[in-house]
Amino acid sequence: MATFQKLAILCLGASTVLAAPGDRHHGKKTPKVSPIKQISLGPRPYWLVDQMDEGHLKNKLASCSEKRMKPSDWSISHRGGGTLQFPEHTYESIIAGTRMGAGIQECDVTFTKDLQLVCRHAQCDLHTTTNVVAIPELNAKCTTPFQPASGNKPAQAKCCTSDFTLAEIKTLCAKMDASNPQATTPQEYLGGTPGWRTDLYAKTCSEVPTLREFISWVDDLGLKFTPELKAPEVPMPFNGGNYTREAYAQHMIDEFKAAGIKPERVWPQSFVYEDVLYWLKAEPKWAKQAVLLDESGDTPGTFPSAVARLKEYKKAGVKIVAPPLPYLVTVDSRGKIVPSSYAIEAKKQKLDIVTWSLERSGWLGDGSGGGYYFSTIANVTNGEGDVYNLLHVLAQDVGVIGVFSDWSATVTYYANCFGL
Repeated sequence: MATFQKLAILCLGASTVLAAPGDRHHGKKTPKVSPIKQISLGPRPYWLVDQMDEGHLKNKLASCSEKRMKPSDWSISHRGGGTLQFPEHTYESIIAGTRMGAGIQECDVTFTKDLQLVCRHAQCDLHTTTNVVAIPELNAKCTTPFQPASGNKPAQAKCCTSDFTLAEIKTLCAKMDASNPQATTPQEYLGGTPGWRTDLYAKTCSEVPTLREFISWVDDLGLKFTPELKAPEVPMPFNGGNYTREAYAQHMIDEFKAAGIKPERVWPQSFVYEDVLYWLKAEPKWAKQAVLLDESGDTPGTFPSAVARLKEYKKAGVKIVAPPLPYLVTVDSRGKIVPSSYAIEAKKQKLDIVTWSLERSGWLGDGSGGGYYFSTIANVTNGEGDVYNLLHVLAQDVGVIGVFSDWSATVTYYANCFGL
């Protein structure tokens, strides 16, 4: 019996934990999937190349326009890989990302009230990623039920996976991650999707998948896995029982073991250093490809310490770090994008680097400079095609081993053109 199951039986009772989650998709059986042999990138990468300034890189990328594209592990799905247009962490987003050549699929992992693992970007994001606030009996169970906007006070809600059982979560419909702060009704609150995304594919009701369903789909697709253990937003041990942070970290690994997945196909991730340390000690085979996500240097005051800690991570046995895009690049005195001090130190420590998240910035040519993900190169970010200038430096100068993207086709195109 898996380690987690032994702990959870003590907490909830065998019948609760060992009952298989309802493997269904809208009341139907989970769709049968098989490897996608012919990927399709759609028009976006080609359009992005057309938007680039004239030069060698544009010519190189344009020369690949008739190339037969193949999946690449350098192209890592972010929340499914079709998240620019499909609700994140859904079967539809996973299939879209896979059709666009993502070689590794992501599930952000969190837990329900009855200790089942589901794919959500945060433990408490159901109010923006599902229709939960529009279902009165479930809205009432939220940590903070929907409250309408009033005067200068925006609408608010906070609904967590741990507020509900898996059976309750399976009645929800996933939607694009957004909310309307001016909403005076629950239905209005479900809006707010940015103009650079779309609700076109969110009109049908897609379920929130369990980790088990995700593993089954991705295994059938013949792809690799990168599950991220999301930080709990509730006190641990959960409900004062035996479900500690360590039990939660073990639970995620045990689900892959139970499915017969080999550790070589799995890249476990966490922003919490202690999670990675736990895997290094308790599950060394699974920790060989563990990824330490790093967002500890978001300000000028904290960035130097983030760089300095890379040596500590290496000494502790971490092999892969994953900072956001802006940590890895800067602009030199000639206006050229170059590797940052973080990138240079990571390579000095012989740490592999993965980065996140491309195609999550909205318009690049609207004067915003690309927002957070392009913040360190905003002064040389002027148009949509500049995404490939960034990717080129990440690939050729920084040497990242993979890039998370909300639209997998963009990264897949570059990977195929440069043989990654």
